[in-house]
Amino acid sequence: MNPSTPPVDFNFAQHLIMCNAARQDKTALIDDVGSMTYGKLTEQIRRFAGGLQAMGLKREERVLLLMQDSSDWVVAFLGALYAGVVPVAVNTLLTAEDYAFMLSNSRAQAALVSGALLPTLQEAMDLVKTEVRQVVVSRPIVALAQGQFNMADFVAQNTPVLPAQTLADEPAFWLYSSGSTGQPKGTVHSQGNLYWTAELYGKGVLNLQESDTVFSAAKLFFAYGLGNALTFPLSVGASVVLMAERPTPQATFKRMVDHQPTVFYGAPTGYGGMLANPELPAKSQVALRLCSSAGEALPRDIAGAPTMAATSSTASAPPKCCTCFCPTAPATCAMAPPAKPSPATKCSCAMKTAAW
Repeated sequence: MNPSTPPVDFNFAQHLIMCNAARQDKTALIDDVGSMTYGKLTEQIRRFAGGLQAMGLKREERVLLLMQDSSDWVVAFLGALYAGVVPVAVNTLLTAEDYAFMLSNSRAQAALVSGALLPTLQEAMDLVKTEVRQVVVSRPIVALAQGQFNMADFVAQNTPVLPAQTLADEPAFWLYSSGSTGQPKGTVHSQGNLYWTAELYGKGVLNLQESDTVFSAAKLFFAYGLGNALTFPLSVGASVVLMAERPTPQATFKRMVDHQPTVFYGAPTGYGGMLANPELPAKSQVALRLCSSAGEALPRDIAGAPTMAATSSTASAPPKCCTCFCPTAPATCAMAPPAKPSPATKCSCAMKTAAW
């Protein structure tokens, strides 16, 4: 596979909009409160971008993105990219002290937050002097204060705008490291980075199709989850299942049965917990054709479990990572590093499922 290089002038959000221009009525996102078509997603991205511009945000200024997985997360992230504003997507399980550091370190000019997380954000903003001027709240659960805006109203009341004329190598978003060696460090990713991971991994390795419905246990604020549930599927016109709550076995099983995803992304620990759970759905109850694992080595006993048999596999890894290769017979699932490093940017094992 030899994808074309994106042009010098490149906006990834606009790229996704153009990719799905003929899919206006197809379901793009399914979350805990409903679904959204590609046409509606396009409209909301453009209106959200218009709202950011109306707030006075300028190109390459940062906004903190502290949201649970939902269609609003996708709209906020892509709306910011579309406007040339840089979202700083942060882990929703951190402390107010962590967010205070990130607000100060990133010099975020605004914050985009889920209603359930607003109290923690407010606590963080009380701990440190920030440059945040406005807060946009997704699905608020309490009355909002001055300078806080309900995201639904924010989108509805603003006018759609044209995309910012960003560059392929221009900063698009930040993700923070875990801080295992000190304070978390903001890592800057470009507009073009999103394109290449979707082309080389989403299409080139996973072979995602428009007919797929995907579901990721990893949340959108992780690099793994961002590709799984946003950049990869939306680049091919697939549908995405999003879940705000923690990916417990029971919560995961419910989405697998209710929404019938064909592709699931997890990690070895999660797979182990699901396989050991007595409520594991029968094969006839799910529609999975492919499971992807990342983050740590996939144990042989999990990859070869009778209830999660692999008939064939693909794998991808950067040069410093080890990847699991699963051959056709589950009983002989072999673990080995790839013969040739992939150009994609994740460590993972993709298992085509013969049985759930």
